[in-house]
Amino acid sequence: MNRSTLTCLLLAACMALPGVSSAATKKTRAAKPQAAETQSLATPLAPASDEQIEAAKRAHVGRYLCEFGQELMLDRNDANPGYLNLKFKQQTWVMRPVLSSTGALRIEDTRGQAMLLQIAFKSMLLNTRTGQRIVDACVHEAQQAALDEAKLNPQNTPSLFGN
Repeated sequence: MNRSTLTCLLLAACMALPGVSSAATKKTRAAKPQAAETQSLATPLAPASDEQIEAAKRAHVGRYLCEFGQELMLDRNDANPGYLNLKFKQQTWVMRPVLSSTGALRIEDTRGQAMLLQIAFKSMLLNTRTGQRIVDACVHEAQQAALDEAKLNPQNTPSLFGN
């Protein structure tokens, strides 16, 4: 695991905790996405492994509502089974899903520019080159349903609510 990936994962883990905030975090929120070339969605890629195909099945496909009224869209890549297409504003990435040992799903850009980190209650899009967030607090309807359930039954998620 390279240093920028580790930094992104640590940042994501800290931001998932309620009440965690810092000057660096606030500064990161203001970061603007870098201009990226749009990769062709039909670009032939290496065949996906069985693990990658299973990871792709766990990805929340569809629309995510994000902070500041932004949204992103995650779709299956029909030309390359096991890969996904991520659209945010005018940018599009072809992504490879990877399951982590923590249960988080990393959806990594095949060109090494971006990563969508999907955890239980939210997702965030990161610039892997700078280690900064492009957009945070992205919530798919499945994540919203899981959060609503956790709020109704906090005994099932004691670490999230301080119980």
